[in-house]
Amino acid sequence: MVAAVSGAVQHIVVMGVSGSGKSTTGGALAARLGWPFIEGDGFHPEANVAKMRAGVPLDDDDRAPWLRALAQAFARNQAAGQGSVMGCSALKRAYRDILRGGAPRVRFLHVHGSRALLEERLQSREGHFFPAKLLDSQLATLEMLGPDEDGAVVDMALSVEDQVDQALRLLGLRA
Repeated sequence: MVAAVSGAVQHIVVMGVSGSGKSTTGGALAARLGWPFIEGDGFHPEANVAKMRAGVPLDDDDRAPWLRALAQAFARNQAAGQGSVMGCSALKRAYRDILRGGAPRVRFLHVHGSRALLEERLQSREGHFFPAKLLDSQLATLEMLGPDEDGAVVDMALSVEDQVDQALRLLGLRA
């Protein structure tokens, strides 16, 4: 992955399919860095939430306004001189390109793991609008980070603390 530039304001997208632990790992990373955490799911328009609750996968047209709103959240933090961490699936490179448009330095931490662990987590999760039956659509859409993309991959089977430690090391960050 692309090497880190220290000292500059930066933003980190904690990415992965539903159930990977983006919010948990992202929140812990943000806390460790002392940066705000942005929950990407909170930016979905109600039509997207209703579609997912009904078991219908989102398409690129559904995701586009959501991704632009997330990029604007980065832009606001950038204007304030504040780095941030965001939980967002960012499944395709094209989606990551939209997010990168929000600030000069947007990096990615992909929380990735086995299908079995993802299914286990989705089955045990309560109160979330994303049904487990949509996992296949997300896995089919997922494009792994390219070697020219600024980011790193951590194993979701690690403890959250170990994921954050590994992320800080791989991304060259201090906390």
